[in-house]
Amino acid sequence: MVILKSLQEIEKIHQAGLVVADVLAGLRELVKPGISTLELDAYAEQRIREVGARPAFKGYRGYPRTLCTSINDQVIHGIPGKSVVVKDGDILSIDVGAIVDGFYGDAAITVPVGKVGAAAERLIRVTEEALSRGIEQARPGNRLYDISAAVQSHVEAHGYSVVREFVGHGIGRSLHEDPQVPNFGERGRGPRIQAGMVLAIEPMVNAGGSATVVKEDNWTAVTADGSLSAHFEHTVAVLEDGPQVLTRR
Repeated sequence: MVILKSLQEIEKIHQAGLVVADVLAGLRELVKPGISTLELDAYAEQRIREVGARPAFKGYRGYPRTLCTSINDQVIHGIPGKSVVVKDGDILSIDVGAIVDGFYGDAAITVPVGKVGAAAERLIRVTEEALSRGIEQARPGNRLYDISAAVQSHVEAHGYSVVREFVGHGIGRSLHEDPQVPNFGERGRGPRIQAGMVLAIEPMVNAGGSATVVKEDNWTAVTADGSLSAHFEHTVAVLEDGPQVLTRR
């Protein structure tokens, strides 16, 4: 069941989203060759808690950390660790959520570590552009898969593939609510988008094939062919006059 939010509830989600945006901005500055993903995780948890918020991921279905940190061919849900150290030329996807007054915000970025190659830079750029194109379709009267189709068409036009096993989602008083928001689909299909929907739109884009495999830790998803993967996400409210990004400073 899709839960429509009031403007007051959207503002509460926005407050959680601003915490997420602040944490991601700080992490973007911290990422450099030689830093461990556990150090990034500790920073994120401290920043979230010092403003009176709570990490959304830590303890969720048993997940052990505040961040998901996914390197190179890792698509999503990489677990931060002391021995997991990023190096020059890597790309790092960082996903973080926060809870404020019972409402959730959720966003992700992919950042280069040091100097990366042109192919990695292009993948990051196209994935972020796909997110923007998806957000633009989050308007009352459109169909849900208009978002999906906008993402898919941009990604595939550049020779990449969208991940199909994992999708975006509604968000509010729960981290994951209806509806699911896939990154592939046919324009004009799916439920009608309505004002009051709040959606976590999150393209996950592989340089190679779309298939993924979940590793032995039961969390980390990697590309089946070992190709690079990038991930961007915003929490977006659908207002009468169009989309409002809630996880942007």
